[in-house]
Amino acid sequence: MGNLSQLVDSLENRVSKLLHRHERLKQEYAQLESEFTKLQEQSASAEKEVAALRDKNTSLKLANSMLGSDQHKKDTKLKINALVREIDHCIAQLSE
Repeated sequence: MGNLSQLVDSLENRVSKLLHRHERLKQEYAQLESEFTKLQEQSASAEKEVAALRDKNTSLKLANSMLGSDQHKKDTKLKINALVREIDHCIAQLSE
């Protein structure tokens, strides 16, 4: 009988340890999930910032070329030609 109660005590002890470990892992999982969400938000914010900076860089290049910089004159001419074609297209649609 004593051997059986030792086995039950040992089993209860193991189950208790497993439950404690399970709780600890649930807390760690929740913490990691929260951290993951924060990192996703930071990543999305960084991507938006990069896109905004790229747009700003493009605008600055265009402005620089319009100020007479030889470096981007070709890009400016292409952009102006594209805008003129778009305006011509709009005028043609209005004429119809």
